[in-house]
Amino acid sequence: MKLKGMTWSHDRGLKPLIKAASAFQKLHSKVDITWDARSLADFELYPLNKLAAAYDFMMIDHPHIGTAYAQKLLLPLDELLPTSFIADQEKNSVGLSHKSYYWKGHQWALAADAAAQFSAYRQDLLDTWDILPPVTWQDVLRLGEYLPDGYVMGIPFVPIHAYSSFFSLCAQLSPEPFWSNGQPLSIDVGVRVLQLLRKLMGVVDQDSYDMDPIQLLDKMAHDDKLVYCPLVYGYSTYSLEGFAKRRIKFNAMPSDTGRPNGSMIGGVGLAISSQCKHPEIAAQFLGFTLSGEFQCHGYVDHFGQPGYRSAWLDEHVNEQAMNFYHDTLTTMDLGSMRPRFDGYIGFQEKAGNMIRGFFMDERKDDEAFIHTLNGLFLDVYTH
Repeated sequence: MKLKGMTWSHDRGLKPLIKAASAFQKLHSKVDITWDARSLADFELYPLNKLAAAYDFMMIDHPHIGTAYAQKLLLPLDELLPTSFIADQEKNSVGLSHKSYYWKGHQWALAADAAAQFSAYRQDLLDTWDILPPVTWQDVLRLGEYLPDGYVMGIPFVPIHAYSSFFSLCAQLSPEPFWSNGQPLSIDVGVRVLQLLRKLMGVVDQDSYDMDPIQLLDKMAHDDKLVYCPLVYGYSTYSLEGFAKRRIKFNAMPSDTGRPNGSMIGGVGLAISSQCKHPEIAAQFLGFTLSGEFQCHGYVDHFGQPGYRSAWLDEHVNEQAMNFYHDTLTTMDLGSMRPRFDGYIGFQEKAGNMIRGFFMDERKDDEAFIHTLNGLFLDVYTH
């Protein structure tokens, strides 16, 4: 019996699943599970219907859930796995990770991997200069102004991650959900975020406009000039000894609210295609891979960033990764969830291009721009 899955092409995305397949096959000798990988950009935007037609398993981003539901691309996992198992997954979720894959009364994926936007920095360099990592946004701006000559800050600002940072900052300031259930973004909140981002983009390396999180973290780990990033999706692999030239320290999202709230959660859910010919054995593989036992050992030991809470609390796991999980857990628990309505991915892609272009063109029409984003949202949401 052959099953195959699709993930994204990074050690964090691929190696723990290869390990899970190998360990599962030792228990089920007649099952052969293989994994393919695609780029991070494809992972974030590639149409799920094409993947569902070719793969049994898919690692997916939660904003795809609404479209997947509308097109009947996934199997409801609560009908394939024991109720007690689903309840355990919910109880041991990190922040909104488990909830993000629940839609219209069913659980469509399980949080194999959990992440949000955190701050990241070269602790060795900051320690050399006796500089503490920023806590507030004013701290971030001050660091950008006073770094020694030749050293820079960065922030991933390719379109989808320009959108991510904008969304996180809006969620941090907004008292109400937005761009979901027909609710537009507050003009006041949007303008305040544009003003802050304008200041941030004025002090970061301009190469930021062309970097995604993996590119930025690779540069930070191999180039001693990139010192700090205030918002980047956390990759615990870069905190591990020997993964890259230099280790990267991750910490809470900066905030002026007194708590690191609003970070747009990412992470990845493991789902089963509706076209899978062996759903029962596929569900058993999910149960194995998402179990607390495997998440805390086999998954994290093979460069995975687990979605199971006890792994985030494990002292040994944290010791190995410069306290990555301990220092970012509050940000995860206070994170925000993107909308998931059918058509949202198209809105996110267009909005990301608009936000990036807004800053590259050095535009100043802040209120009008927020009205334009809201108009785009309402046009997509109502159609």
